[in-house]
Amino acid sequence: MRVGVFLFHESRNPGADAQVIHEAVREAQLAEAEGMDAVFLAEHHFDGNCAYVDPPTMAAALAMATTRIKIGFAVLQSSLYHPLRMAEQIALIDNLSKGRLIVGLGRGSMVNLHEYKGYQVDPASAQERFEEIEKILFQCWSGEPVKHEGKYWNIDIPMLRPLPFTKPHPPVLRSVASEASLVGQARQGRPVIMAAATAAGAAHNIDVYRKAASEAGISDAGIDRAIAESWVSRTAIIAPTDEEAQNVGMPYFRQMQQYRAAQSSAFEQRAADQNKAAAPPLQCGSPATVMEDFTTLAATGIGGVSVRFRTGPMPAEFSARALKLFMKEIAPRVRQEVRAPAFA
Repeated sequence: MRVGVFLFHESRNPGADAQVIHEAVREAQLAEAEGMDAVFLAEHHFDGNCAYVDPPTMAAALAMATTRIKIGFAVLQSSLYHPLRMAEQIALIDNLSKGRLIVGLGRGSMVNLHEYKGYQVDPASAQERFEEIEKILFQCWSGEPVKHEGKYWNIDIPMLRPLPFTKPHPPVLRSVASEASLVGQARQGRPVIMAAATAAGAAHNIDVYRKAASEAGISDAGIDRAIAESWVSRTAIIAPTDEEAQNVGMPYFRQMQQYRAAQSSAFEQRAADQNKAAAPPLQCGSPATVMEDFTTLAATGIGGVSVRFRTGPMPAEFSARALKLFMKEIAPRVRQEVRAPAFA
């Protein structure tokens, strides 16, 4: 199983934005130095939940600041973009990184509705826009003239420039936030990006994927390949001892929940539901404590896990130490479970 870091750096104070953005770049560089396979970027606007805001711009910066590590989107909020601009940005970043891009796409958050308002997009149209945009992206990367007449865009261009470095285009994964969307992608045999708080949750998702894909006529080899190219995102608070993880690290996660809940009633309800559960929606403890969950996750055959080490107002030093502990003590074990190459 591949391992990556998920950069989701919060900044509550506008005066701290520059510092937090540079800390995110340094965490990506640390991930590469420690031998991680990928760094994934989030997207949120207007609220400080994601300090660097614009993942294509951040990805371009990381392409220049790193040399080996793959750079992924988890995910681009596709309905907020113009399809031609998105196609150009992705192609350019793929060239700048020399083929290191992983393109994770989603319709956009249904928790932070203020983002749609800011971009003057009706949230009810998000899924339709997403489907149309993805169709246009693949046309743009074909190297052929692009003629498209749709509900939201009419496009007629001779050719998109530049074309992607990766042929025919970088790997494209869809975010799946519900079982219905997971089944929809499984029936097409497409790799996905999923969120799962536990290895058991990820295993359930993979069972659902396998069943739906098989019923759609996808071969066992095709199913294995799609799962081996899929990623699951996790949140983990890791410290040398369980006590420090719980007493020092966990409060940062709770503060993140409170901050986001104050901005969004939908997130407030989701956080309340999570906190009613028997266990919080993350892994928390020493490497020895969280080890079993990660090795069990690796045994499912999933291609990779991207771990968010920094939550809320957590200091950069705390999350950097967690990343190092993960790579020293957990990564060697989970990498033993690689079933098939993911974006090799």
